Amino acid sequence: MEELKLYDAEYRLMEIVWELEPLSSTELYKACLPRLGWKKSTTYTVLRKLCERRILKNENSIVVSLVKREDVQRYESQAVVDKWFDRSLPRFVAAFLDEKRLSEEEAEELKQLIDASRRRGEEEGK
Repeated sequence: MEELKLYDAEYRLMEIVWELEPLSSTELYKACLPRLGWKKSTTYTVLRKLCERRILKNENSIVVSLVKREDVQRYESQAVVDKWFDRSLPRFVAAFLDEKRLSEEEAEELKQLIDASRRRGEEEGK
C-alpha cells in the first residue's frame, strides 16, 4: 500500500477537508482557524505538503482529497499492528480488550466482521 502516514496535524486538516470538500483554500483556512487555531501560513504550509505527497489536490484554489479517510485509517491501523504487535491481529485485539468491556452490539459487530473476512478468504482461496 502506498505511503499514507499522516502526522497528527495533517490528519486534523484532512478531517476538515473530508468533511467539507470541495472547498476553496480560503474556506479551508477559515475552517482551520477556529478548529485548530492555525494561522493562514500554517494552514497553507500543511496544505502544500499534502499536495506534494499527492494526498490533496489544490487546483485553481479548490481543495479536494485524493485519498479516502478509510484508506488512511486502514494504513495507520495496519502500521500499529505491524509495529507494536509483531503483525499479530489477535495480540492487538487482546491488548485492546484487556481493559474494555464490549457491549452485546459491539461483540456482534466484531463477529460479523470476522465472519465476512473469513468468507472473503474462502472465496479468494477458490
